[in-house]
Amino acid sequence: MTGAASAHDHPALLRAQARIETVLNDWLPPAANVPQRLHTAMRYSTLGGGKRLRPALVYATGQMLGIDAACLDVPAAAIELMHVYSLVHDDLPAMDNDDLRRGRPTCHKAFDEATAMLAGDALQVLAFEVLAVRGPATLSAAMRFGMVRSLALAAGTAGMAGGQAIDLAAVGRHLSADDVEQMHRLKTGALLRCAIELAGHAAPTLDAGAAQALRTFGEHLGLAFQIVDDLLDVEGDPALLGKATGADAARNKPTYPGAVGVPAAHARAESLTAAALAALAPFGPAAAELADLARYVVQRAR
Repeated sequence: MTGAASAHDHPALLRAQARIETVLNDWLPPAANVPQRLHTAMRYSTLGGGKRLRPALVYATGQMLGIDAACLDVPAAAIELMHVYSLVHDDLPAMDNDDLRRGRPTCHKAFDEATAMLAGDALQVLAFEVLAVRGPATLSAAMRFGMVRSLALAAGTAGMAGGQAIDLAAVGRHLSADDVEQMHRLKTGALLRCAIELAGHAAPTLDAGAAQALRTFGEHLGLAFQIVDDLLDVEGDPALLGKATGADAARNKPTYPGAVGVPAAHARAESLTAAALAALAPFGPAAAELADLARYVVQRAR
């Protein structure tokens, strides 16, 4: 099995996968347009696979807040483009040097390193273009500005890029559990939290208390997700994951199970998920699907 949709995926993921695939296909540059090789690489890396968890979180949060799905297509596409850019660059020899992604050759293996770097660059820029100009006119300039700001902060040195820098610098070193959590909150957690925040920015009115509840939910869920990702690299099935396991240990990279052990890592992921679910209490029954999706994060097999 590759990284495509699985019969065991959560229903919200399956809906997000179907919807976002269409949106991304429409908003990515056509492969026939010049420069064809770059556009082909962008489409190769983005379409036809992946859990689409971040778009699913955008759609589920937006549904909870009563936002029209057409308005949510904009942040859902932008955050997935940003995520794919990070994967393309992380897979490069200068970073993690991975050969497989979503069950097929990584972008630099399917094309070449220079094309992969340019594809990642272009996907990152396209994410901000989507937030700025794509989608319905009902997304106001203030809403779009809030989304751009949130995504920029989550992707920069206070988020994903900073976390990756810490990760690279930590190879071969022992990190404490607190240090690993800090790295994970930046490298992976910031973008997952951002998915929740982006949906909030699409709400016409969202009070400060609700916005903080969303942020707390996203922070806890983002860290839980990465701890589970670490565990899957130890315990997961490569056929389900679409990539080899044991890569972190082979590269001598610090992980949460490496810092505290597998049982304690499972317990931490479960406690974080419980805290995330508690943060959704102010939204009442409307949060049912988002809460169920959060539970899936710590129970998934890929």
